Amino acid sequence: MASIPTHVRETIDSQLDEIERSREVSIVLAVARGSRAWGAAGPDSDYDVGFVYAPTDLRRYAHLRGVDEVVLEEREEFEYQGWDVRKFAALLADSNDGAIDLLRSPIRYRTRYDPGALEAYVERTYNPIDLYHAWRGIAATNYRKYLSRHLVRSDDERFPILERRDGKYVVETEDGTAIVAADDKRFAETGTRPTVKRNLTVIRAAMAARYLKTTGERGDHELPALEFGSFLEEQAPAIFDEERIDRSRDLLERKRAGEGSVRIGAAVDRAFAHPPERIDPAVHARDGPDRARLDEYVDELIAASR
Repeated sequence: MASIPTHVRETIDSQLDEIERSREVSIVLAVARGSRAWGAAGPDSDYDVGFVYAPTDLRRYAHLRGVDEVVLEEREEFEYQGWDVRKFAALLADSNDGAIDLLRSPIRYRTRYDPGALEAYVERTYNPIDLYHAWRGIAATNYRKYLSRHLVRSDDERFPILERRDGKYVVETEDGTAIVAADDKRFAETGTRPTVKRNLTVIRAAMAARYLKTTGERGDHELPALEFGSFLEEQAPAIFDEERIDRSRDLLERKRAGEGSVRIGAAVDRAFAHPPERIDPAVHARDGPDRARLDEYVDELIAASR
């Protein structure tokens, strides 16, 4: 995991102060998100910062205007996404992957609230089936958008191409598949941008979903490490073959070397990018974090903001 230069930390701290003043909030936890959190940042990677906040005046929760649930700000190479403590707790209750990853981030910029106990509680109680479908959705959506080739209809609807045969296309639809004649003037074939970064996003999400499913079937639903290199070294060999791991490691190293925008074609096949849509709730579903217990953590977050 690359360290964050002192001058960058100072800039982030200053910009968090500016957000607090302009938004009238108190930020209790701020961490690295995205590629820096999972160890894939290249020389030109932006700094994505996730944070949790409470209003400086708690009466705003009762006011008609209320409190913004989400704060989004961009400042040159820095991107900020913040959640109000109530929104953050609701996301954790739903086993949201972004909220869980915020707690797990190894790079912390501000810790008025120590998230250790909350992180441990959520990791014990999250609902695996929700997390599985979140990761599956990331893999499938990014594959469809960035890696698969498409037919684009005259109304701009896109259909991933599954196969070309006998002057026809077999394309993916919401309901299954369809056949489109190659000379159908309503459609035009278009390419995508299968870069190192896009391939890595798909592979990482698909591996995470498949790892959670397989370990769950073995009885423990082990969370894959947030830091992708550590996952490949320590956890992936129990589930995936060496070729898959080596291909993933190569993409990770190329991303770290600054080659994230290099076009390489699809480095992952469609089948792997689409983990099973249905998995057994009897094996993979549980109640998730207790909302009353999360309310107690909300109280602690708010107390830390005072």
